[in-house]
Amino acid sequence: MNWYDIALMAAGSIGILVSIIHGTLMNSMMVQPALKAAALNKVSRRLLPVLMQFSTVCWFVGGIALIAAPFWFDASARLTTAIFVGSFYIYGAIGNLWGTKGRHFGWVLLAIAVMLIAYGTKTAL
Repeated sequence: MNWYDIALMAAGSIGILVSIIHGTLMNSMMVQPALKAAALNKVSRRLLPVLMQFSTVCWFVGGIALIAAPFWFDASARLTTAIFVGSFYIYGAIGNLWGTKGRHFGWVLLAIAVMLIAYGTKTAL
């Protein structure tokens, strides 16, 4: 275990933390009010929560993959995992920064996770 592996695991932990907070806030502030306010058909009522929580699931699963990468993956698989998860996290960070005009902590945490991912991939390069 070296500092690069610890950086990947820290990035995964941050991603999981952000996904749990994001999922809880998303459900209480957006999904439930949208389901109550909108006149939706049965299919839309089933799809709305799933589609609105898609990014939450990606961040959570990505966090698990980053935590597992130092233990189970070789260098090329770690790099591939870091590229895919890092792209999800950077997209989330930019979207969160733009969508909230910087007034939300999620973009900062995801940006830190992206920097940790970049640092953690140095051994794979």
